[in-house]
Amino acid sequence: MLPRIGLGYDVHRFSEERKLILGGVEIPSNRGLLGHSDADVLLHAICDALLGAAALGDIGRHFPDTDEQYRGISSVELLKQVAHLVRSSGFEIGNIDSTLVLESPKIAPYVDRMVSCVSGAAGVACESVSIKATTSEKLGSIGRSEGCAAFAVALVVPRRKR
Repeated sequence: MLPRIGLGYDVHRFSEERKLILGGVEIPSNRGLLGHSDADVLLHAICDALLGAAALGDIGRHFPDTDEQYRGISSVELLKQVAHLVRSSGFEIGNIDSTLVLESPKIAPYVDRMVSCVSGAAGVACESVSIKATTSEKLGSIGRSEGCAAFAVALVVPRRKR
């Protein structure tokens, strides 16, 4: 079996009554993202990339927003469960590369903590996790600061048989 690549994407709108959680880290902000869980778009995109690489469907299949057990759940916990599913399917996680798209707040001061959180939850070295950010140059709903999006790719490699 060859290595596999998966792509993940997620988007959530901003809400005044929520904390902003990105990459498992609370970011000081006057608003957060709206969703059934903690609405961490970065971790949701990473989960979908990992699930896609292992051909295991998507985050909604495994953690549906119609299931009350996932209401308010930390997406760090979801990523831990996804990493377990990937490994149970005979793969190891090679690397994760991701990009957040938002106008504000700036996330550069929090990237190292996000990388540490993602690497811990996914069970990979920090050197195997990349988190970047960009704006959409004031274009579209993200540019109008109505929400935040994230893209991620992940490489999984078949586990060697002993």
